Amino acid sequence: MPALEIRQLGLTDYAATLADMQAFTAQRGPETPDQLWVTEHPSVYTLGLNRRGVRLPQNNIPLVNVDRGGKITYHGPGQLIIYCLIDLARSHLNVRQLVSILENSLIAFLAAHGISAQARADAPGVYVEGKKIASLGLRLKNQCCYHGLSLNIEMDLQPFAEIDPCGYAGMQMTQTRDLNIALQMPDIAADLTQRLKEKLAHVR
Repeated sequence: MPALEIRQLGLTDYAATLADMQAFTAQRGPETPDQLWVTEHPSVYTLGLNRRGVRLPQNNIPLVNVDRGGKITYHGPGQLIIYCLIDLARSHLNVRQLVSILENSLIAFLAAHGISAQARADAPGVYVEGKKIASLGLRLKNQCCYHGLSLNIEMDLQPFAEIDPCGYAGMQMTQTRDLNIALQMPDIAADLTQRLKEKLAHVR
């Protein structure tokens, strides 16, 4: 099986990156290596396929309709994004198993820094004392997935107050800086991608 590749994209436009993920997934073949794309985005709201009853923001931040599951979330500078472009059939994974790998990698990273975090069965993501620190969303096409996870590191959390994150009114957000994790984004990205690589290797 091809080795998992990691691409460091830096700051990227959300819509352009979404189009690149869709094109990669549409064009990949049986031998195409799986990839993790590491990036961050300028301020943008993304609205998933579950759009019923969504409270829309009343500000000037762009809103993009996207093809992942879930409702609305926010991305901005200081938030780590890792997109997971993975052939699930080849890895003998289903979406629920991949979500667990993403959540458990985040939980293990936080535990290594003395922070107790949990996943929730009713709301995908990772939570610290009830506050959301990481969001997850995936799209499956021809048994290959894209989209991935976002981890709040050192960002302006105010735009989250304009929405009900992932459909939950009053959901409070937190980030690694507020939990006294001193690592910068490149170090956190390196740690998380290594954890993901190891966990995915065990199922490949």
